Amino acid sequence: MLGAVQAFRGGSEVALGGPRHRELLARLVLARGRVVPVDRLVADFWGEEPAGDPVAALRTFVAALRRALEPERAPRSRPSLLVTEGAGYAVRAVAVDAWRFEAAVAAAARAVPEASLQLSEEALALWRGAAYVDREWARAERARLAELRLQAVELRGGALLSLGRPREAVADLRAHVSEHPWREEGWRLLTLSLAGSGRRAEALEAVRLARGTLADELGLDPGPALRALEDDLLRRPDELAPDPVQQLWERATSTYARTAAPGPRARLESTVGVLRSLAVTGGPGLLAAREQRAAVVAAADSLGDPVLTARVIGAYDVPAVWTTLDDPEQARRVVAAAERALRELPVSAPPSLRARLLATVGVETRGTTSARGPQAARLAVELARGLDDPAVLAFALNAQLLHATSPAGRSAERDALGAELIEVSSRHALEGFLALGHLARMQARSAVGDFAAADRHAAAADALAGSHERPLVRVFTGFYRALRLAVGGSVPEATAAYDAVLANLPSSGMPGLATGLAPLVRLSLTVRSGAAVGLDGEWGPYEPWVRPLLLARSGGDAPGALASVPDPPPGLLLEAVWALVGLAACEVGDAAAAGRAMDALGPASGELAGAGSGLITLGPVSDLLARLRATAGG
Repeated sequence: MLGAVQAFRGGSEVALGGPRHRELLARLVLARGRVVPVDRLVADFWGEEPAGDPVAALRTFVAALRRALEPERAPRSRPSLLVTEGAGYAVRAVAVDAWRFEAAVAAAARAVPEASLQLSEEALALWRGAAYVDREWARAERARLAELRLQAVELRGGALLSLGRPREAVADLRAHVSEHPWREEGWRLLTLSLAGSGRRAEALEAVRLARGTLADELGLDPGPALRALEDDLLRRPDELAPDPVQQLWERATSTYARTAAPGPRARLESTVGVLRSLAVTGGPGLLAAREQRAAVVAAADSLGDPVLTARVIGAYDVPAVWTTLDDPEQARRVVAAAERALRELPVSAPPSLRARLLATVGVETRGTTSARGPQAARLAVELARGLDDPAVLAFALNAQLLHATSPAGRSAERDALGAELIEVSSRHALEGFLALGHLARMQARSAVGDFAAADRHAAAADALAGSHERPLVRVFTGFYRALRLAVGGSVPEATAAYDAVLANLPSSGMPGLATGLAPLVRLSLTVRSGAAVGLDGEWGPYEPWVRPLLLARSGGDAPGALASVPDPPPGLLLEAVWALVGLAACEVGDAAAAGRAMDALGPASGELAGAGSGLITLGPVSDLLARLRATAGG
């Protein structure tokens, strides 16, 4: 199907007939063994209002194809390749080059460099031209396969770079970006190949040409990866030579792939270890780790061994700071697998496995109203305290920390959990959980306005981020420093600081944090400064609790919105969204809504609303409570 439609039997090409015969074969192969109804084929070939007798013509083409594909089939015997089922036809193909091509590209994307190079070259060797035929019914598939071919070219280039062979990649990548100038990844790989070949001036010219091409043809600026590469060329050109540490890593992983035991159990557990390391890199690494983790858990679960499943699930003990899930559906699947493993674990299984499964359930249900999450986290901590395994205890404490957000006013509990995380992690060199402990204490001390202590914990977290390459830590400390400026009344400086950290947030790989946060930040600044609140913004999950205040300040139906506003879910911004509801209630004099907000915020009377998130604040809760009492009538 790649290029002119052809069929082969026993190494010899089959004479398929005219263009209509080839088109019919391609249309049926495209269905991947599924039945294509006759009326669908007629519409695809002759349009919705065909002239003459298209069904009879179709039967003629089918009969001719059957004779060509199975010339030795006896008359009136049942065909085995082009079959009739119900009111349609299907092809039971043995092998299709387009399917082999697609599988090779997918495998190359997952493989270590040596295997990726081989697979991508095998895929490209299959490509003889545009896939299928140029008809409307094939357009989407043609476009999809064409995109996969571009990926294969880039995978080959990336593999050559990883293997320390940049010179071999230059020519194909140069042709690639010439034909497809909008491919930023192609430009990035070409630039790295040129730089790695000692052609620094050409590398800089390539990245500048990419910038100009993207601007002229698409009106776009380069993405962060290309911009960072240009900065590296300008500031540290010598570092673009092949990295010996990277080459050591590639050789080690390649050797493991060739020599380690091929059994799925060892491979699955090793994969989780790599994904765990990948997750803390943020950005594409975190997104890839999250996506592939679900596949690894499903693969382990399919083997029917609850102990293996427990090891695979529990090994992904990546420290989690934010209390909103990035991918709720994936988390649901992981929790379901963990719960099955908990039910099926034999009594003889190590208790640490059970503790890790319970901690996983706790972590992956954060920010939801399920009672199971806090219960599982508490049970995990209780079980872990009886074990001589600090890593399990740190993971369990992380789960409990994520659920210590509802009801409001639990900053002291989060502070204590953060302190225990620091104590356990510093004694046992658990750097990821040590950074988490400092971030937790930074947030908790910020909640009560103890910024001197919060500053110390932010600095400690930053130091760990630098020495252990954990870029996501600096996302949270960056927000905290913007919050500090806002609390100090420096709105212009705070706005600039927030803009800087928000600019990098979409590429952090944390949609649970990023979605709706930018307008919420602006809203917090305008509320504290007394400026008018804008109605624009994609509020994401915060919309139900923002809307009443926006309506109150624009003359809309704020009382109606207040009457239907739901209780917010647990999370580090719980006090902030209740404060927004309370402000709206005060502005329109809604006594019922004011009483509801007052009850919710009462336990946090000594805190700054929202500051426990380390992101934003709406000011002292005590000040808002005084207004709420007046509005509620005492």
